[in-house]
Amino acid sequence: MSQSTVSATRVAALIGDFDRSPAYAGLAEALTLLIGDGRIGLGARLPSERELTEALGVSRTTVTRAYAALRETGYAEARQGSGTYTTVPGGRARAHDRALLPRPGDQDAIDLNCAAASAPPGLATAYAEAAAELPAYLGGHGYFPAGLPQLQAAIAATYDARGLPTDPSQVMVTPGALSATSVVAQACSGPGQRVLVESPVYPNATEAIRHAGARLVVSEVDPTGWDLAAVADTLRRTRPRLAYLIPDFQNPTGHLMSDVQREQYAAHLRRSGTTAVVDEAHQALALDGRPMPRPFAAHAPDAITIGSASKTFWGGLRLGWIRAPHERMEQLTEARVSLDLGTPVMEQLVLARLLADPAQVLAEHRARLREQRDALVRRVAGALPEWRFVVPGGGLALWCELPGPLGTALATEAERHGVIVAPGPVFAAEGGLDRFVRIPWTRPVAELETAVDRLATAWAVVRGRAGGPSRGAGRGSGRGSGRVMVA
Repeated sequence: MSQSTVSATRVAALIGDFDRSPAYAGLAEALTLLIGDGRIGLGARLPSERELTEALGVSRTTVTRAYAALRETGYAEARQGSGTYTTVPGGRARAHDRALLPRPGDQDAIDLNCAAASAPPGLATAYAEAAAELPAYLGGHGYFPAGLPQLQAAIAATYDARGLPTDPSQVMVTPGALSATSVVAQACSGPGQRVLVESPVYPNATEAIRHAGARLVVSEVDPTGWDLAAVADTLRRTRPRLAYLIPDFQNPTGHLMSDVQREQYAAHLRRSGTTAVVDEAHQALALDGRPMPRPFAAHAPDAITIGSASKTFWGGLRLGWIRAPHERMEQLTEARVSLDLGTPVMEQLVLARLLADPAQVLAEHRARLREQRDALVRRVAGALPEWRFVVPGGGLALWCELPGPLGTALATEAERHGVIVAPGPVFAAEGGLDRFVRIPWTRPVAELETAVDRLATAWAVVRGRAGGPSRGAGRGSGRGSGRVMVA
């Protein structure tokens, strides 16, 4: 647990304006959100009451009562003679899921296995507003297999704004992007049919495709990007039914496919009679202010597009969606109702509110991710100069190439030093990639810097015994482990 001190100036900058009716309650709420989403780390020493009073320009009583409220709700504790320190109700372990961190003691490690950020500012407000709207739906059955009409319309509007006209009836809301992938795989492929997948690739998606009985055809994604000539050759030879691709900040490489590349890729798909299944989970996470290419479906009208609120806003929303041509919707609906009958109304109302005016929430979310990315890049470049990587313009992770096939050994050793990472073989559709490791920038800066220092220590150990047998298997280092535990 961190023992850092956060300055009054920093706290004031993070808080900005806050509700002053009454001021102490607004201040306590602002601090609670900052602690809860990790911008003020756990175990950090808060400024003294006098320092924060001066920095915020409020009365001493306001700060005193706000700190008292934090202690009462479990977000702070007073240590005699030392000050006030941040906590969370139930302790640090409450933030972790045992399915993602199944080993004893993992809750004390820095988790770089899961590329998902904490919630951005504004999410709690959206929940509060949605709760006020919820009673209007309680008189009905609550099942909306295609999604709440207002959310379908809000999602369709995001495609309209990106230059892809979309009718709300082309949208189906799902319990996350992975569920959407399962629906598409079940509806549009079957036992023995070929599906092209990228490698490296998001592993849970390939598992969903496998579960539908499809045969995977692998298309390599190089450290520098897509080899479209090789893609064309693979499509010509295998003529797969579907092609699952991630053109927007590809997971895990971070590559962004240009408009020219999308047009060329779409032409190759048309010639082979292959339907694109386009995963846009990271599409909204452009961090450098550059214009994004048009949606892939603008070049391939028959494409099925998968979207997600988990990476754009927060994983706890558990909402994704499918955008498909009208003629596909009945087929997708039949597959969908065999898996589930809809998503929670409350979360749909929250997402509809977020999408109605996403600019402020996304601006703050991207700013935080940009700061974390840049800090991670600096630390890795300084502490691990042997590693090679391309700095992505968006997304959530660095894809680091090691000097040798030591990714699994590194992941194993890193766990002993209190940091959890996913080695390259986790992302390989058919083995290999042990020269790589994925490092998300989704944790606070201080944690990222500590994690890289621990990785550097682990790397020194691994390099020191390079050529010898690895002592044990790394987390998720092969499909034999039974579960791929990454996000």
